Amino acid sequence: MGPDGRCAACGAYQQPAAAPVTAAPAGYGYPPPPPAPMGLPVGGIDLRRGVRVAVMVLLGVCVLAALLHVAATGQQRSAVEDVINGGFMAMDREKINDADDFAQSMTILQMLSMLATGVLWVIWFRRMRLNAEVFAPGTHRFSSGWAVGAWITPVVNLWFPKQMANDIYRASSPAGPQSAPKGLLNAWWTVWLASMVIGGIGTSLYQSANSKIRTNLGSDPGDALDMLSTSLAVSGLSELLSAAAAVLALLVVRQLSGMQEQRAMGGMPPMAPGMAPGMAPGMPYGAPAPAQGWAPAMPPAMPPMQPGGPVPPPYGAPYGPPPSAPPPQNPFGSGPAGY
Repeated sequence: MGPDGRCAACGAYQQPAAAPVTAAPAGYGYPPPPPAPMGLPVGGIDLRRGVRVAVMVLLGVCVLAALLHVAATGQQRSAVEDVINGGFMAMDREKINDADDFAQSMTILQMLSMLATGVLWVIWFRRMRLNAEVFAPGTHRFSSGWAVGAWITPVVNLWFPKQMANDIYRASSPAGPQSAPKGLLNAWWTVWLASMVIGGIGTSLYQSANSKIRTNLGSDPGDALDMLSTSLAVSGLSELLSAAAAVLALLVVRQLSGMQEQRAMGGMPPMAPGMAPGMAPGMPYGAPAPAQGWAPAMPPAMPPMQPGGPVPPPYGAPYGPPPSAPPPQNPFGSGPAGY
C-alpha cells in the first residue's frame, strides 16, 4: 500500500486494518463497573432479607406466646368459676396458685417476644420507608425519622404508622400507586388496634375486680368474682386478636417486601431485538462487560470511492466532522463523575 492509501498493485484505495479489541477502562463510551452483589444496597434500594426473616420468625413466636397466654387465662378463669360455683370452702388454692403462676410466666414470655419483635419491626419498617423514598421521592407525608418515632410517640402512634404504611405501599406498588393492594394492611391495622382496645378494657376490669376483692374481704365477693371472670374472658379475647394480628403482620412483611423486590427488579428496561445481551436500549451504557474486556462497536465499512478522490479519514460519521467544527459535547459529564 502506498503512502496515500492506494494499493500499489491495483490502484484501489484500501481501508486500514482495524485495531485489535482489548479491554478498556471504565469511562466515556464504556460500560460502568459491575454492580454490587444481589441483595446489597444498590442505588439506595436495600433488598437484604436478614431483618425480614428475623421479623417473621419473631412474629411466629409472638403468635405462639399469645396462644399460650390464652390458655393461661382460660385456666385462671376456670379456677375463678370453681370458686363462684362452690364457694370459698370448696376453693382449691393449689389450682389457683398454679393458674396464676402459669399466667404470670406466659405474660413475661409474651412481653419479651413483643419487645424483641418491636425492635426488629422498627428496623425493617424504616428500611421499607427508605426504599419507598427511592421509588417515589417527595411523595411521603412523613420523613424517614418518623418510621421510628411514630411507633413510640403516645397518641399519634394510633394513626401515624398507618399513614406512613399507606405511603410506602403506594410508592412500592409495581402496578402504580392507585393499584396498591392495601386490604391486608388495613385488616392487620384494624385487628391490632382492636386487640389493644379490648386488652385495655380487660386490664381495667381485672384491676377493679381485684380492688373489690381486697376491700370486701368480710362480705360476699360474688360480684367481684363475676367481674374477675368477665375480665379474664375479655383478656382472652384480646390475646386471640393479638395472635391474629401477629399472623396478619407476618403476611404484611412478606407482601410489602415482595412488592419492593418486584418494583426494584422491574425497573430495568427490556432488551430490544437484535441488541447484544447485557445492553439496555436508550441508555449510554449497558450492563457489566464480560471479563475478557469490551470495546466500542466498529464503524461501518466505507463506501468505495473513485480513483483520484480525496482520502477519507478511517473513522467518523460518516467521514468525520469538518476541521473547523467544534468537538462534540459529552452529554453525560466528564469521566466517572458524570455517571
